[in-house]
Amino acid sequence: MADQFPPLCWVGPPLSVWATGQHDASLQLARGPYVRATVQDTARMPPAIAGYAIATYTRPGDTVLDPECGTGTVLVEALRAGRHALGITRHHRWRAIARANITATKRDGAVPDGMVLESPSDATATRRAGLASHSDLLLTTWRPPLRSCVHSADEFGTGTAAKEAAATDRLHALLASCQALIRPGGHVIVVVPRYRSGDVLLDLPGHVVRAGWAGGLLPVERCVALLGELRGSHLVARASVAQRRSVARHGRAHGKPIMLTAHQDVLIFQTPRRTAAGAFSVPPPGPRDCLQL
Repeated sequence: MADQFPPLCWVGPPLSVWATGQHDASLQLARGPYVRATVQDTARMPPAIAGYAIATYTRPGDTVLDPECGTGTVLVEALRAGRHALGITRHHRWRAIARANITATKRDGAVPDGMVLESPSDATATRRAGLASHSDLLLTTWRPPLRSCVHSADEFGTGTAAKEAAATDRLHALLASCQALIRPGGHVIVVVPRYRSGDVLLDLPGHVVRAGWAGGLLPVERCVALLGELRGSHLVARASVAQRRSVARHGRAHGKPIMLTAHQDVLIFQTPRRTAAGAFSVPPPGPRDCLQL
């Protein structure tokens, strides 16, 4: 049945702009064996973005780790692509849905292993599963506690910088806690949603780069994952339900135009390789050979 639909995203040579918005979020979920409750996680990574990253940066049989897996879209796309999947979440509600999605994917014919842990510090479960230094790709979406659509500079006020700094510290701690699970030379990919404070677009990708550096990761690429559909040379933006509600609640009331979010930033790092002498060396570049910041 799935073969009757066009691909979720561009399939071809690696590009710095990912055509991952060819179908809206509801169709992306409908094409996979996702349980209905998956839609409750509004900060989830779109399946098309997860699928493109997994296909580009891993091979069949590799292991994909999502340390903030939410309801498990990264895990499902990894299993469907023939990769093993390891998810981590501290939220009981998301953990139950992620496990249900793994079960549904296995029932749909996926062969690789998939599991969800309660926290990256669950060392006993990690050792039992033989996952130390075993993950080839850490793929996650950053979930900073910031409102996605702010139309007054006073709504955040001077607290914006403090919130950004606190969110960066949490991301740094998260990446550091997962270092033992990633093999030397493995990729770390953080997908960053776009947030505004008034008329200012917050520099969250810059915070992610700094958090990666602080955690000993080597930035190698910066890409753009589209949320709108590419039709030839034109980009057709889509408004999510949350965006439409925000326009009705804030934009129309203030008489201000509101720009739709058309992409998410993708920051790509690698972990240092260990040399024969025991030191760490810079890994070779990935599919694209530079980081454009």
